[in-house]
This record gives sequence, structure tokens and C-alpha cells, in this order.
Amino acid sequence: MTDKFPDETREHLNRLDQGVPHYDRLGLPIPLGEWAARIEDPEYKILQQTQVGDVWVSTVWLGLDHNFRGEGPPIIFETMCFYGYRGDRAIWQHRYSTEDEARAGHEAACQMVRDGVIGLNE
Repeated sequence: MTDKFPDETREHLNRLDQGVPHYDRLGLPIPLGEWAARIEDPEYKILQQTQVGDVWVSTVWLGLDHNFRGEGPPIIFETMCFYGYRGDRAIWQHRYSTEDEARAGHEAACQMVRDGVIGLNE
């Protein structure tokens, strides 16, 4: 992981952290400055990206808890399908708690595209 933030910037970001939970790819809490550095690193953020026909399947680490129900583990990964090569039309999305779930979900999304379950009819 490359660190684009000098120490003083990271310290400033950590002071601004208002208790919003941020997580690394293992699901462990990290300070805002760490999250900011990692979210800017494509090698850390991007798990997999696959072109399947006209659909771009992208799975990434978000690092912010998208579990808005308030129960269960943090949801910190997301797979999205877009029409066209890195297109701007999102046609499907699913989120996960662990990297293993996200990688399996990516493969499942690719298969659903191949099977015609995910496509322009979404």
C-alpha cells in the first residue's frame, strides 16, 4: 500500500474522526487517516474487476460500515455491475462483510451475468 498522506495529514484526519467506524479488509477498526490512505490505494481497494460481455463487474473494499440495520457484522465490501466497459449505468449491486464473501460474490455475479440473470433488464 502506498501512503499518499504525510504523517501530519493523517494525524489531522484522525483528530477529525467523529466516531464513524472505519474498517480494514480484515474487518478490524482503523482510524480515519488509515482509511483515507487505503481508500486512495487501488491495489488495496479493488479486489476484482471483470468484463463479462457488455457488463463490467467490480468488487471493492469500502471500509465504511454499510450495515444500516445496526445488528450483525460491518458490511464493508461491495460488488457492482455496470453496463458497458467501466460504464456509468449501474445495473446490480450487493454488499458483504468479509473479503472471502466479496470474492465469492464477485464470481457469483460474473456467473449471473453469463447466465443472463444480471443484464440490461435489471
